[in-house]
Amino acid sequence: MSDDGGGRTLGFLGLGVMGAGMAARLVEAGYEVRVYNRTAAKAAPVVEAGARAAETAAEAVDGADVVVVSLADEPAVEKVLFGDAAARLAAGALVVDTSTVSPDFARDAGRRLAALGARRVEACVFGNPMQARSGELRVLTAGDPADVDAARGVLEAVGKDVRHFGPPGSAAVMKLVLNMLIGTEIAALAEAAELGRSAGLDRDAVLDCVASSGVASMVMAFRAAIMRERRYEPAAFRTRLMAKDLRHAVDLAAVAGGGLPLAERALEIVARAVERGDGDKDLAVLAEHASPGTHTTHDRGDA
Repeated sequence: MSDDGGGRTLGFLGLGVMGAGMAARLVEAGYEVRVYNRTAAKAAPVVEAGARAAETAAEAVDGADVVVVSLADEPAVEKVLFGDAAARLAAGALVVDTSTVSPDFARDAGRRLAALGARRVEACVFGNPMQARSGELRVLTAGDPADVDAARGVLEAVGKDVRHFGPPGSAAVMKLVLNMLIGTEIAALAEAAELGRSAGLDRDAVLDCVASSGVASMVMAFRAAIMRERRYEPAAFRTRLMAKDLRHAVDLAAVAGGGLPLAERALEIVARAVERGDGDKDLAVLAEHASPGTHTTHDRGDA
C-alpha cells in the first residue's frame, strides 16, 4: 500500500450521515482524527468512537498531514474549508475532498488550494451511510495520480473500490452521472408505486414485488423498503441534495450542448418535494409526491 500523506494525523471537516461514518472508520483504521462540524452535537458519536472534537475548522486541520472534507454543497465548502480552515493548512497537506460539487467548482478548488501550498485529491464517494461506516464505499478519484497515490491509505480505509477517472473535475462528472441515475430511478419507482395504488393494488405489495424482481437495483430495493415503512428520517440521502446534484447534471449537459429530458423531469419532481417542505427527508419521500395531486407526508393519510 502506498503512503498516506506522511503521517497518521488527520483533520476531518463535516459529519453528516456519510462524513460521520467515514470519520469513525478512519479512527478504527488507526488514524488520529480531529473532527469539526458546524452543528457541534453531531460530533458526539464520532468522539465516542475515539476522535477528538475541534471547536473550529482551522483547529481541526492545524498540523494535519491529511484533511478529509465531507460537506453538503459548494457554499459549505466555501465557508468551512476556504473561509476558516484554509489559513491553517499545513504546507503540502493532502485535502481529500469527498463533497459532491460541480466539475468547475472542483477544478477551481484545486487551483485555490495549490496556491495555498496544499494538494487537492478529488475523492467522490458512492454508497450509503452503513457502507461509509464499514469502509465499503466506492471512491471515485481525480487529480494528480501522485497525490491520489499519496492518499491511498485513507482512500482504501473508507472504500473497497478506488477508481481513478483523470484530471480534476473528472470524478465530479462521474458522481453526477451516478446520482442522475439514482434520481431518475427513484422518481420512476415512486410513480410506479402510485400507478399500482391508483389502479387498485396494495401499495406495499407493489413495492415489495418491484424490490424482489429483476428490474430492481440495490438502490431501488433500499428505497422501496423506506417507502413501505414511510421512514423518511433520518435521511440517507437528503432530497434537497439530490435536487442540487440533478441541477448540476442538467447544467453540465447544457454546457456540452445537449439535454437530459429524463433528468430534467426528475428534477421537477424532486424540486417539488423540496418546495413542499420535504427537502431534509430521504429521497424515498418522492413516493409522497408521485403525482401532481399528492401532498407532503403531513397532509396525506394513505397512498
